[in-house]
Amino acid sequence: MQTPMLRWLAPAVAALIALPALAQERIYRCGNEYTNNAEVARSRGCTLMEGGNITIVQGTVPQRATETRPAAAPRASQPTAGPRPAGERVDSAAQRARDSDARAILEAEMRRAEERLAQAQKEYANGEPEKQGIESRNYQRYLDRVAELKANLDRAQGDVNSLRRELGRFNSNAPSPTGSAAK
Repeated sequence: MQTPMLRWLAPAVAALIALPALAQERIYRCGNEYTNNAEVARSRGCTLMEGGNITIVQGTVPQRATETRPAAAPRASQPTAGPRPAGERVDSAAQRARDSDARAILEAEMRRAEERLAQAQKEYANGEPEKQGIESRNYQRYLDRVAELKANLDRAQGDVNSLRRELGRFNSNAPSPTGSAAK
């Protein structure tokens, strides 16, 4: 019974070994392009690539913005958002309203950032948080968690500091509507 099995197994193994050699055709390089068409390669004067297999991933071509939008003149009573042309001025009342909205957004974000900072400080517990579960037996896991808590604390502190700087820019120009200075 082993003899008939060997009769069909040997040709099958030989065919599997020969498949990679058949799969790769000759590749020609024509400048920055590649082709496996010998006639095109001869007509362009391409060179035969020798060596290992070549894999080429086709890139995407960026689309051009062919659609043009009609330029509508903004009305004076309707302020528009976004970047403005260099010569166009913004109404001072509209600018004050925008500044007020921006300040309110920053103050709300500052409150949330301070809450995150307080929570991070509570969890960090001055570098000595309580051990949880397996951390009493696995000290490295505890150290890893403490390092992660410290990174979260530093990130929250950085957020609060940057928001304070931003609010400082508004507060130097005008008093805060809530009357509190966040410096």
